[in-house]
Amino acid sequence: MSEHLNKKQILIIDDDTDLSFIISDMLESYGYETACAESVEGAFDMLREKTYHLIMLDINLPDGTGFELLKELRKVSSVPVIFASARTSEDDKVEGFEIGGDDYLPKPYSMKELLARVNALIRRTYGFANEEKIVNIGELVINISARTVTKAGKNISLALREFDLLAYLAAHKNVAVSKEKLLSEVWGAFSEVEMSTLTVHIRWLREKLEKEPAKPKYIKTVWGVGYMLSDEGEG
Repeated sequence: MSEHLNKKQILIIDDDTDLSFIISDMLESYGYETACAESVEGAFDMLREKTYHLIMLDINLPDGTGFELLKELRKVSSVPVIFASARTSEDDKVEGFEIGGDDYLPKPYSMKELLARVNALIRRTYGFANEEKIVNIGELVINISARTVTKAGKNISLALREFDLLAYLAAHKNVAVSKEKLLSEVWGAFSEVEMSTLTVHIRWLREKLEKEPAKPKYIKTVWGVGYMLSDEGEG
């Protein structure tokens, strides 16, 4: 998912750099991690590099609109998006929601209201904010906030991307997750990573977690869909 799963990552897309700095400083003081982009192209560059838990999006950008950006984003990602814009007409709000926006905050707004909107959307989407999250599956204990994995009490060392992949599957245990969704959520919405990269990382995880990697009990292939982390375990 992201490099620090215990802290929610927020991308602020706004060409008003002073406002972005104020928002970023406020959100980070409440435990979030933030990044800022000033244009559509800049946002796409950042979204290719990593994933975010929430996006704050202005409509008027120097090289396009937030509407155009969100239309492209929704082809590959369901990340929650809050429009924050001085465009406050009913038509703009309706379009924002129709193309996949989750909330619409008219400028000017108070930092207190912004924080409340962000917290509410994070809770609705993820069910938890920044507290510890531990997932138990068979002999596996996956501590998402501490980024540790143990099997039968023994520590298992995972590379950063291996852990991100396992953590995403753990957050959706017993649910078949498509390969496209995994690439989008783990490597980034607009990443150019090949499907073979996902296959290799699944193989590496199985070699580290499974008693018989060729006959996996935890990370199962769901043919025609993708992969699933099963709580059937080795029992």
